[in-house]
Amino acid sequence: MANQPLQKTVGQPVSKPLNNKPSRARYLILFLLFIGTAINYLDRTNISVAAPFIKADLHLNPAMLGLIFSAFGWSYAFMQIPGGWFLDRFGPRLAYGASLILWSLFTLFQGFAKNFGLLFGLRVGLGLSEAPAFPTNSRVVAAWFPQQERAFATGVYTAGEYIGLAFLTPFLFWILDQFGWSTIFFVTGLIGLVWSIMWFKLYRDPKESKRVNQLEMDYIREGGGLAEKAGEKIKLNWSHLGHLFKFRQFWGIYIGQFAIASTLYFFLTWFPSYLVTAKHMTMLKAGFVASVPYIAAFIGVLFGGFWSDRMVKSGRSTGAARKIPIITGLSLACLIILANYTSSTSLVILIMSVAFFGQGMSAIGWTLVSDIAPRELVGLAGGVFNFAANLSGIITPIIIGLIVNSTNSFNGAIWFVGAVALLGVVAYTFIVGEVRRIELNSNQ
Repeated sequence: MANQPLQKTVGQPVSKPLNNKPSRARYLILFLLFIGTAINYLDRTNISVAAPFIKADLHLNPAMLGLIFSAFGWSYAFMQIPGGWFLDRFGPRLAYGASLILWSLFTLFQGFAKNFGLLFGLRVGLGLSEAPAFPTNSRVVAAWFPQQERAFATGVYTAGEYIGLAFLTPFLFWILDQFGWSTIFFVTGLIGLVWSIMWFKLYRDPKESKRVNQLEMDYIREGGGLAEKAGEKIKLNWSHLGHLFKFRQFWGIYIGQFAIASTLYFFLTWFPSYLVTAKHMTMLKAGFVASVPYIAAFIGVLFGGFWSDRMVKSGRSTGAARKIPIITGLSLACLIILANYTSSTSLVILIMSVAFFGQGMSAIGWTLVSDIAPRELVGLAGGVFNFAANLSGIITPIIIGLIVNSTNSFNGAIWFVGAVALLGVVAYTFIVGEVRRIELNSNQ
């Protein structure tokens, strides 16, 4: 019997493995999400590297630059619910692939912007086209990974946010120094277009993949993965959306994720300008120094995912295993306010690294979407969750820009970021409550 080929469930291709060990196809899928997320964040944050030169060339003041930074957030936040609907309607492969192509084109075209209005409009288009990406990540992880591996998988693809920033930020500053700010957008846009080819070539839902055998499918399904449901196209209505606002668990993670993303958006938008303006660094030095907190965040998100899954495997409740790393991380992020009380460059970078390490730990909040959302609404729930998170992409850059413009100082901005992180601690500690999957027919 051991030499017989393993068959998959009805409607699935015959698996290639002929041994009695589970395949590991889910790790290829995780690699695709990791690279896609790295490109996603590179394309949304490359403007922070170019910002000082864009500000000079387009004659922008800090308030106008804050509006440019926020433009992405406006469309990205408000397209999350339609993006989640698009995902649930057409499935992960098409939703993510189309999104990747569109956002890469909007990235590339930013290199041609010659005025405030055009650059603002292209940033709006970038946010609109990136909207399905993270709900797709969440749904793919829910489909391909059992619950005991889900925080790790979320941590790995989320680490893509930081790995690109950590290791490519110095490269982007070098491009800026050698070729000008427009080239940054040309290069990063082309990278995304090339990767879209790889996505369509390699991604399949579990029941359509030729790389997964029945043992791995059983392992995923028995661990709470939604393997057979990954490609289902679901007919949605307004009552489904309302269901995602009826329970305290959802409200708690929405508020908490807004707080987590606020710290992130400071680093994605204003951080290089903070180093140049407030700490008087040269552009090249800022490029290398800025990579240190990004590396810390990369380590933090992997550590948070590992710690959470380790607690699940050791018998801790899902709620404790998910919430403890998030609350700990948000508490560390509050320490960002200490940067206001030192002029030492080394100490500032240390404080920022600790804060961003904490932000990385707390980024496993996406696992709660997979753990809480009704099975039929994982994509839509991810859209609502990411909508709440990315309201901070609108609010945080604008408020920081207004504070800096009116006070000529970043001190108030740093206090704002720390206070919002504290709000997240409160939300996850007192509002989320029990972590359990909510069903569509639940009346509680």
